[in-house]
Amino acid sequence: MADQPDFSDRMLSLGLARVSEAAAIACADHVGRGDEKAADQAAVDGMRRQLNMLDIKGVVVIGEGERDEAPMLYIGEEVGTGQGPAVDIALDPLEGTTLTARDMPNALAVVAMAPRGTLLHAPDVYMEKLAVGPGFKRGVVTLSMSPSERVSALASAKGVSTRDITVCILDRDRHEAMIAEVRSTGAKVRLITDGDVAGVMHCAEPSTGIDMYMGSGGAPEGVLAAAALKCMGGQIFGKLLFRNDDERDRAQKAGITNYDRVYTRDDLVTGDVIFAATGVTDGSLLPGIRRTPESITVETVLMRSKTGSVRRMTYTNPIR
Repeated sequence: MADQPDFSDRMLSLGLARVSEAAAIACADHVGRGDEKAADQAAVDGMRRQLNMLDIKGVVVIGEGERDEAPMLYIGEEVGTGQGPAVDIALDPLEGTTLTARDMPNALAVVAMAPRGTLLHAPDVYMEKLAVGPGFKRGVVTLSMSPSERVSALASAKGVSTRDITVCILDRDRHEAMIAEVRSTGAKVRLITDGDVAGVMHCAEPSTGIDMYMGSGGAPEGVLAAAALKCMGGQIFGKLLFRNDDERDRAQKAGITNYDRVYTRDDLVTGDVIFAATGVTDGSLLPGIRRTPESITVETVLMRSKTGSVRRMTYTNPIR
């Protein structure tokens, strides 16, 4: 039997950027128009078309849901031409459907690619997450710490006051006590309404002013966030949270048997990975879609973990 083609991240990276760009451009007409489902469907359609142009044997491991819940880009769907390396695909064609429908900041089209078997097949359950940017010793903060202990530990590691720390948290009722405890240290809280992949990425981007991310959100988004941090640098810890036996069954079907495991970044993404994100609405990471009567312009960040390279690209597509 012939050898399988190698995962050439350098050769595949530009193609992956086209995938996130296609998703963003496809939903351009839906920004600010109040229809979340239409925006999401347009992004899914655009991303799937472009993925199927890549010379890969791809399998979606983080996607739009189970096969009976999503007609396209469902978990287990095969994508690509069927020629080329066997790869795992993690994607969110429109991270921030509500943000897009309301034209609020930080909606992104995101996708990651890695060799087959190296991305965690995270079930669609909640995950408790904790993330910091690069430059700290491993375990400077941990999930076993209280929120206030995390703030104090990070402030000490940075050599600053707790009042100089900013923590990003999803604005949810379940986080009320966490938010209050973080604020009791004097730290600032940056609340976001949606988009916790972008929230985690903020920790590794100095221009955002975010030092740490914490709180619970979707486990699949945790894998995408880990892929980004594997390229940008930084630490993320995640623990699956189960509300009922059905969610535990989902985890078991995904091959997860230790329900109490704390996953590190390198547990969630065990090999080299490439990651692309394209701005849909203006945000602190990327500008949103720009339209003129003649063209649509988007900006993409493209990253490779093997080299730690971070490339920003502007793409203008003529309107015909």
